[in-house]
Amino acid sequence: QVQLVESGGGMVQAGGSLRLSCAASGRTFSSYTMGWFRQAPGKEREFVTFISGSGGLTYYADSVRGRFTISRDNAKNTVYLQTTTLKPEDTAIYYCAAGRRKAYGSTSSDDYDYWGQGTQVTVSS
Repeated sequence: QVQLVESGGGMVQAGGSLRLSCAASGRTFSSYTMGWFRQAPGKEREFVTFISGSGGLTYYADSVRGRFTISRDNAKNTVYLQTTTLKPEDTAIYYCAAGRRKAYGSTSSDDYDYWGQGTQVTVSS
């Protein structure tokens, strides 16, 4: 069982930055692919980015590539999402997710087993 707790959300003006964190419980954090997803009001949850257990593989949605960076610190059981050049359309609840074999290389929320409660990011124009 893995418990995930996100933090770092908030309200920012367009063009600004936020650093989201996701702290995980458990002793096998490095065995999990970690993903970030987001859900805007009235829209379905969408993939943002993932990072493999070792950190050697990352992938980004086209909408955030070049603006967002995912990283992880396995010694601290934490994954980060550095967001820059934020746009109003980035406004959403951001969720951290963890998965093992099925999640490796996956952009599908169905392949992730554990989810955090989410953190709100609001970007004003």
